Amino acid sequence: MKKGFQIFTAVVLAACVVVGMSGCKFVNAILSGEDGEEIVNSLINEIEDASAGRQDAVVNGNSVTYGSHVYTIVSEIDPATKQFKEPTASVTFTNVPSSYVEFEAVYNALLGKSIAGTAAMIPMAIEMYARDANVGERCFTLLCNSSATVDGITRILKTKLVPSQYAPENDSYIQRYMAAALLKGAVNTNAYTPDKPYTVEMTMSPNGVKEAELMGGVVTYTYILAHGWDSFQRGVEVFLPYDTEYYKVSGCSSCYTQCKNIRGGQWPGLD
Repeated sequence: MKKGFQIFTAVVLAACVVVGMSGCKFVNAILSGEDGEEIVNSLINEIEDASAGRQDAVVNGNSVTYGSHVYTIVSEIDPATKQFKEPTASVTFTNVPSSYVEFEAVYNALLGKSIAGTAAMIPMAIEMYARDANVGERCFTLLCNSSATVDGITRILKTKLVPSQYAPENDSYIQRYMAAALLKGAVNTNAYTPDKPYTVEMTMSPNGVKEAELMGGVVTYTYILAHGWDSFQRGVEVFLPYDTEYYKVSGCSSCYTQCKNIRGGQWPGLD
């Protein structure tokens, strides 16, 4: 046990060199008896973020650019609209974020300050979870209002997107294309191939906007309009806590329920 502890401590000390002296806080945490798994996970996240190559997110009007990737709020949701079946708001993006660092940057710079922008990050986070469950969970932790919301989403995504001995990759229950099903132009008969740039179309729900004092904010009930399901209105609850400008997702269960099984070829993936 002592030898294993010494090796682990050496690894952490080495990580200090990679991520800067702030990483040494992990050694102090270990020596003080804090939870080892949590410490390791935090260290891994910090190292991955450092290796992702943080850049500045550049905002220009209703668009934010990160590297060569562009995210645009074409039109914001109008809470007063009575049009519940046609798109009244949309967000486009050229690529799914390539890392948690990018996801966080575009959320903080622009998208998280918008109802439509926040809702549009749901398919991004789903696709990122499919690519790397740890990264995807971090994205949902940023995007959602509580750990309970995150747990509810990731518990389902783990079974729907990640093959296992109970549901191998060729099992029809595994729907790797689920994120694409939320994008404009993607239907099961074209192998869920969305239009480019990727577009999330949205409108209001008849439930409107409601105070949620017990939650400490206001909930706007919206729809993502997508055609991967029999019902094209996929409900999203966008929550704005009091005294902040950043929106959160407090519910989106219809965005990750079973969609129509793929037809029309092989899913091409998302950029």
